[in-house]
Amino acid sequence: MDAVNAPEKEDIVEKLSLPRTIHLIPMDYIDGFAVRPGFYEINGATAIPGGVNFTVHSHSATSISLLLFHRTETEPFAVLPFPKGYRIGNVYSMIVFKLNIEEFEYAYRVEGPYEPEKGLIFDGSRYLLDPYAKAVTGQSHWGISNPGQQYKARVVKDDFDWRDIQQPLIAMEDLIIYELHVRGFTRDESSGVAHPGTFAGLLEKLPYLESLGINAIELMPIFEFDEMQDYRTWEGNILYNYWGYSTVGFFAPNTSYTASTEYNREGNELKSLIQACHQRGIEVYLDVVFNHTAEGDERGPFFSYKGFDNNIYYLLTPDGKYYNFSGCGNTMNCNHPIVRQMILDCLRYWVTTYRVDGFRFDLASILGRSEDGSPMGAPPLLQSLAFDPILGDVKLIAEAWDAGGLYQVGTFPSWNRWAEWNGRYRDDMRRYLKGDGGMAQAAVLRMAGSGDIYEAKNRKNASVNFFTCHDGFTLWDLFCYNEKHNEKNGWNNTDGANDNNSWNCGVEGETADPAINALRRRMARNAFALLMCSRGIPMFLAGDEFCNSQGGNNNAYCQDNLTSWLDWGLLEKNRDMFLFFQAMIRFRKIHPILRSNLSGGCCGFPDVSFHGVKPWHGGMFEDHERYIGVLFSGWEKETGTDIVYVASNAYWEPLEISLPQLPERMGWTLEADTWREAPMAPEKGEGRFVIPPRTVMVFTAR
Repeated sequence: MDAVNAPEKEDIVEKLSLPRTIHLIPMDYIDGFAVRPGFYEINGATAIPGGVNFTVHSHSATSISLLLFHRTETEPFAVLPFPKGYRIGNVYSMIVFKLNIEEFEYAYRVEGPYEPEKGLIFDGSRYLLDPYAKAVTGQSHWGISNPGQQYKARVVKDDFDWRDIQQPLIAMEDLIIYELHVRGFTRDESSGVAHPGTFAGLLEKLPYLESLGINAIELMPIFEFDEMQDYRTWEGNILYNYWGYSTVGFFAPNTSYTASTEYNREGNELKSLIQACHQRGIEVYLDVVFNHTAEGDERGPFFSYKGFDNNIYYLLTPDGKYYNFSGCGNTMNCNHPIVRQMILDCLRYWVTTYRVDGFRFDLASILGRSEDGSPMGAPPLLQSLAFDPILGDVKLIAEAWDAGGLYQVGTFPSWNRWAEWNGRYRDDMRRYLKGDGGMAQAAVLRMAGSGDIYEAKNRKNASVNFFTCHDGFTLWDLFCYNEKHNEKNGWNNTDGANDNNSWNCGVEGETADPAINALRRRMARNAFALLMCSRGIPMFLAGDEFCNSQGGNNNAYCQDNLTSWLDWGLLEKNRDMFLFFQAMIRFRKIHPILRSNLSGGCCGFPDVSFHGVKPWHGGMFEDHERYIGVLFSGWEKETGTDIVYVASNAYWEPLEISLPQLPERMGWTLEADTWREAPMAPEKGEGRFVIPPRTVMVFTAR
């Protein structure tokens, strides 16, 4: 490039909005491009007037080169080493002028020492993906291999019009979370959408979700991941990394989840989805995976973090090997200042640029481990996320355990800011419902908000209650199978959890026996009724509302097929189940007493009380007891008196029950009865009644 085409100093000042008095650094020329030092505090690649700013950092690198590629090309058309004067500290920054963002992709080459025993494995021959890449190429079409794992990045133009639509900002206690997989939700042709398996397909289903009544969706991983990782065939079936818990780029949306290629506007389809959700009062949470990356261990690919600072991004043993608290080969060094800052930058980016409402952190206990792998009392990362101003309204939800044996349900460091997937709710309530002895006491505590776990530390709205999630059986399968059936995964049924606390109701798998199927349907209704009548934040798995099945597979992470895709034909077949879910969600919304302590009780009742077959159960429930009654009572200025009694019989025989005595002029009304196949209209109840076997009945006082 000759001097005639070089940007004029006055133009640069005006376009970059720099003060007129600034001393301009003269232009340099590298590989025909005019360049100058860039903006060192802006990580990644950013379009600016007249060019693109590239900023990247490495603690131990000796030099870094920027590589520019034409689309689809595997070799760069330009190589631009960062001049020594373009480095401040460990940060390299360069503005490259006259670059059209739609005409190139980029990567880096990083030189440095190779001392594996110290965790230093620099390799200047590798093309490395920018850790702050806003869009990743090389895996844009689902199921198409990326030879050699050559990832490149694109510069994204953020010009999405959010209009004046505000985020819902729903109170934690009012949430009803619906967990779904973007691809699996609409991939099956039965979904009837124009763009199956995409963000656009999910957007088409928002009226359905609105009618169901949920007000938050939790998306399984949508960061860029490689579904071809561990690609293989087993008995004629192609197996993928379908769930996506193996991140390639933390700042980039998965481009294979879009209905069309969004060159340099990656993320707009996702933004449209989030905007439409907010219009309907639905919040959007992302399931984020910061505990490990797709680079794996010594045998895994080498495409980004290993090449920039392997011994900073990963937890390493003293001899330079990878700690594996994630069960996936490597573990991110989350409390190192560099990694901590990257995670904070990432979450801030998704909140400010995508208007995301919350995050669920996969294997979040890893985020509290120190550089030697030991748990920390006050992890800097968790604390910084809890108090960060940008994240001030964002929901933070931890999966409070990891694959290294650290289990922190109830003890996750929170600063009264973090909620948790309450694994004890899932396990205790499953055992209670299937009739295990000695579980009644645990069940009433879980329904009352798990105060035995959280109140001692004054943690509010900390418990995310669930019976099912992506990891494990669907709700229908929970009552169809005693054992997991993961043979299709290709590991001889050794993968997946063995402690499912499930019950097949007498026959393993599908059956034509009408009595068993009626019992299974009732058990599913029981679970959902108790979930909606429990203090805490309820969450359930997409498809549970119409009895979706995975054929007993409790670890369908690799099944990109009918095993995991929702069968929307079941919605009409099981319409009564959908209507029951809909009715129980509506009931929960109508009764604030189920969501929080309103006033400490009312009408002579405390806020929460426990009852057996006779009112006012004294002391602990005994091992043989399988009936529980939980009464919630309170008063609110807007709604008045709110009293709900939940009767649950996990016994296999009918029981005669007496309800607590109400004040004069008040009577009991039966609102829900899982013995019945379909939702019911409220009807006047009596103080004494017979509850059928394995049945839940819900009463209100009027």
